[in-house]
Amino acid sequence: MPLFLQVFQEDSIMSGYRHPRSSATDCVLSLFQMTNETLNIWTHFLPTWYFLWKLLSVVLLYSAWRDSYTWPLLIYLISICLYPLASTCAHTFSSMSARARHIGFFWDYGALSFYSLGSAVAYSHYAFPDRWIDSPFHRYFLPIAMGNSILCTGLACSSRLGLPFLHYDHDSTKRFPESPRPRFSNALRMLAFAYPYLFDSIPLFYRVFLCTGEGCTNSSTNVLHVYHIGLAFLTGFLFDYIGHSHQLFHVCAILGSHTQMQALEEDMRMRRPWLLEKFPPVTFSSSVGPALLCLLISVSIICLFSLPLLIQSRTKPTVDQKHK
Repeated sequence: MPLFLQVFQEDSIMSGYRHPRSSATDCVLSLFQMTNETLNIWTHFLPTWYFLWKLLSVVLLYSAWRDSYTWPLLIYLISICLYPLASTCAHTFSSMSARARHIGFFWDYGALSFYSLGSAVAYSHYAFPDRWIDSPFHRYFLPIAMGNSILCTGLACSSRLGLPFLHYDHDSTKRFPESPRPRFSNALRMLAFAYPYLFDSIPLFYRVFLCTGEGCTNSSTNVLHVYHIGLAFLTGFLFDYIGHSHQLFHVCAILGSHTQMQALEEDMRMRRPWLLEKFPPVTFSSSVGPALLCLLISVSIICLFSLPLLIQSRTKPTVDQKHK
């Protein structure tokens, strides 16, 4: 197989590929053709619009522009709009070129890392068990989650090609194939996303599985949190070994996010009087500020990883151009 085609091939998938030098128009039209990316795209494209409708409805229902208590939920809802949208774009335009494929999935990884932070912001304000409110762990939870989100972006991007300018640069024969160690690359990528999720979920694990007695936030919402945790583990582990299908991965991820959204909105609504009494009010610096800072840093990281690919395209012919 030619070197420049290796990046487009997946293990155990023998057919259904689009042309590796498709135009943007070809990529969009392929949404209405049966390829091995069609369902990957639609299973995230349609939920993006549903989550966007939910975001707008929450803004209007709770008059969010004048109620700071709703801001963590809005940050979370923005994050679950962004990650399926980024995934949709990455899968749609991945066959334009190897360079476009890598850059598209860099943005996909960045959106997933922002989703982990959006979850952490909402958990910090709505989902912590009663007895942990304002504890040392609660006070440091969000700063640590911010670091995890930034680390997630860097590790996930590096899992594709290595470090920019160190492992790939203007030498296109190094740049376009995937990592020469695919198992290590996949393990690194899984670690990049599993670790932030596991850390963010510590309050939930304690609340629904370990906590007993007073101060445990026993409510009907706990059932939704259990469903979400089950779907999250199914998404992250089962289909890596059983049923190996990225489409099923997408479906479970969306179902998990939907259940998580329901649980967080219910927690926000049911626990509001108690939280407003026991916990300091939501401020810009405890919600929107950390989200914007992490988003800015993650975008900078993505640009750094993309820069060698963009610089090369202006200085010498790409592998794709050489094979035209």
